[in-house]
Amino acid sequence: MKRVVFNQKGGVGKTSVACNLAAAFADSGKKVLLIDLDSQCNSSQYLLGDDFRKRKYSVADFFEDSLKIKIFKNSLTEAMQPTSCETLWVIPSSGRLAELQVRLESRYKIMKLKQALDELVSRMGIDEVLIDTPPALNFYSMSALLASDRVLIPFDCDAFSASALDQVMERVEEVSEDHNSELKVEGIIVNGFQSQTRIPTAAIDALLAQQLPILTPYLSYSVIMKESHARHKPLIWMKKNHKLSSEYLELAAKLLQTEEQHVGVFSHHPDSRVAEKPSS
Repeated sequence: MKRVVFNQKGGVGKTSVACNLAAAFADSGKKVLLIDLDSQCNSSQYLLGDDFRKRKYSVADFFEDSLKIKIFKNSLTEAMQPTSCETLWVIPSSGRLAELQVRLESRYKIMKLKQALDELVSRMGIDEVLIDTPPALNFYSMSALLASDRVLIPFDCDAFSASALDQVMERVEEVSEDHNSELKVEGIIVNGFQSQTRIPTAAIDALLAQQLPILTPYLSYSVIMKESHARHKPLIWMKKNHKLSSEYLELAAKLLQTEEQHVGVFSHHPDSRVAEKPSS
């Protein structure tokens, strides 16, 4: 499954959600790839450490190669970097993405990520893909939406987040109707939840009243997440028994279970057919 973690509002925990879910998927035995499309490079630094910029390839090299007139040979595979977990890889970002954006838009390269990612997933046997996006609907976040099957929307329980959420849902619906019919909002991830305060609970109740797809468990607020960032280790690698680690593991398990049920329903649907080899 290819999932994009997307919200046009900054500061809602996209990087924490993307990286810790990736680690949780890997902990379950899945082969996982995280792609960082944010020029701030937060996910890259989180999972690869401060020296990630010394790596030879980044996602910017992939996009830059797509602009060249010569036959497009470079693939996302060359940009894949291993982490300390043998089943989790990262395609790091670069500050060069900002300067490449105008050129990529003018040359209509919006589908390059989808094409390359589909090929990579098939060839490398990747089970789960997570894409961290910039907090804006730009070339890179649109590329991610076109390349993905599902959207996860982090939500941090304030009034501004609620307003931004409506815009995100509208954008996803528009992309689904016009460009990628497979794209669906898988759910809203409540991040930084504090059960003892009134505002988060009221904000969630308002979303539930709109019958929006709120995922559980809610992810608790904890200062330990900042320590996790500083040490360049997802929380489940650092303190697996912590309450927030358990919440991430439970959320990942539920997402995988839903995915397996979806695949099972499709494969047993009476209208599904296995392609037969033409007779000679």
